[in-house]
Amino acid sequence: MAEDLKVGILGAGMMGAEIALCFAARGYPVIMNDISLELAQRGKERLQVVFDKAVRKGIFQQEEKESTLAQITPTDHYAMLGDVDLVIEAVVEDFDTKKKTFHELDNVCNPGCVFATNTSSIPITRLATCVASERKAKFIGAHFFSPASVMQLVEVIPGLETGEETVTFMMDCCQRIGKTPIRVKDVTGFVVNRILNAMWVEAARLLDEGVASAKDIDTGCRLGLGHPIGPFALMDLTSNDLNLKVQEILFESYGERFRPMPILKQKVFANHLGRKTGRGWFDYKG
Repeated sequence: MAEDLKVGILGAGMMGAEIALCFAARGYPVIMNDISLELAQRGKERLQVVFDKAVRKGIFQQEEKESTLAQITPTDHYAMLGDVDLVIEAVVEDFDTKKKTFHELDNVCNPGCVFATNTSSIPITRLATCVASERKAKFIGAHFFSPASVMQLVEVIPGLETGEETVTFMMDCCQRIGKTPIRVKDVTGFVVNRILNAMWVEAARLLDEGVASAKDIDTGCRLGLGHPIGPFALMDLTSNDLNLKVQEILFESYGERFRPMPILKQKVFANHLGRKTGRGWFDYKG
């Protein structure tokens, strides 16, 4: 990977912004795109708080803050991505939205640019149909975990037509920003989300059956299994609307073991989406 790597990030939400931070903190210039300049700028502003938290965890040094944030350029114009070497897509987990995004990018980015999708569940080979045949060898999955500034793992997922040099490039990119990549076969949900959502479905079932409260289930997983955070607190952190979408995708592919519990659907219908709305399985308004 060239030392002068230039990165584009599609989506300035929590995940996209944090991925941008990971590259910027290692000295790589980042163009962060969203549907409006206001949203892109808001994503960058949010990173000031994220950076301070990462400093407290010992991940970054406080004196690096200004130089790191200066590496990130917010924009709402695809044209600014024309000369990047790597684009990481982190838009909503919806095939049609991603298809539109990749189609537009394909017409702007240079032929050598690698396209990586941060999808957590949609097969990479299916998403690769959204770009021209000449680009498919440079299309790959790079699934970061939230919060990306803290979590070390990245699932690297080649599609059917992904070139081996693209796999090597992406693995190297992850290592250079301090992440640990694992190579994963292109299947719906990959590795971690299949395990995680199986646990979440069962946790919701336990709650629905009245076996234990959400608080006590979380305590049981933290103290009995050694998890740093319980399943319900983690669902609130990742957002219940996204969790429901992922479980619906897994259910379509694998059947009953991933059928979303009605109690999760009720939470989404009631807009109890988690931390981002102030209420999910737990109340955060206080």
